[in-house]
Amino acid sequence: MKLLRILLVAVLFGPVMAQKTSLPLGRVVDLTHAFDATAVYWPTAQGFKLETDFEGMTEKGYYYSAYRYSAAEHGGTHLDSPIHFAKDRYTVDEIPLQQLMGAAVVIDVTKQCALNPDYLVSVADFQNWEKQNGRIESGAIVLLKTGFGKYYPDRKKYLGTDERGDAAVAKLHFPGLDPAAARWLTQNRSIKAIGLDTASIDYGQSTLFESHRILFDKNIPAFENVANLDQLPVKGFSVIALPMKIKGGSGGPLRIVALL
Repeated sequence: MKLLRILLVAVLFGPVMAQKTSLPLGRVVDLTHAFDATAVYWPTAQGFKLETDFEGMTEKGYYYSAYRYSAAEHGGTHLDSPIHFAKDRYTVDEIPLQQLMGAAVVIDVTKQCALNPDYLVSVADFQNWEKQNGRIESGAIVLLKTGFGKYYPDRKKYLGTDERGDAAVAKLHFPGLDPAAARWLTQNRSIKAIGLDTASIDYGQSTLFESHRILFDKNIPAFENVANLDQLPVKGFSVIALPMKIKGGSGGPLRIVALL
């Protein structure tokens, strides 16, 4: 396992290691929820479905299984590509791989979100984090820990409603990023990507999806429904976030891990 981890880092971070003397090799944390019938999708989207083509013993005497799956692009742990809300910006397959891996930080707003399910992560939250931990480095991947990940996949607690369809969208309640903070990030910091442990980078009651639009206009992708952020330190770790390479896609299933 240790050898596999070393080889993985060598392949993915070779160019970085050429510039820096070392990268931390330690525990790997899976930040991805499993895809199954319980995976959380937007109330208007088709959920994940796995169907059996064949499972069992063949007539020639050996075991064989094969399945087919279907789902919307945006659901479960997934990537939002900039084209999702910004014309002529990156599709999933166009995002440079270097932009989906590297040093990451966690902004912890669990206390605020526990008091307000509609909490908006603010400029002050980022500034307070920097007072304690130093400036967010250029090229960082930013992860927002709202604490809502502990509710997944309970749709009622995680989304604010377990209803489906168009009418359910108005009943969504979960935290997200304040558009003012999204604008501050794009104007004052240089980040590769941003992610969080809720269903959307905009909070549940958003109707204009401004944080999406601000970030995506600058070709900054978002990771949504990220798992296990409670297992990460505030800084000093790296992230690898590789989506399904859907040509022309506006999003797709994401396998994201952290290297501590």
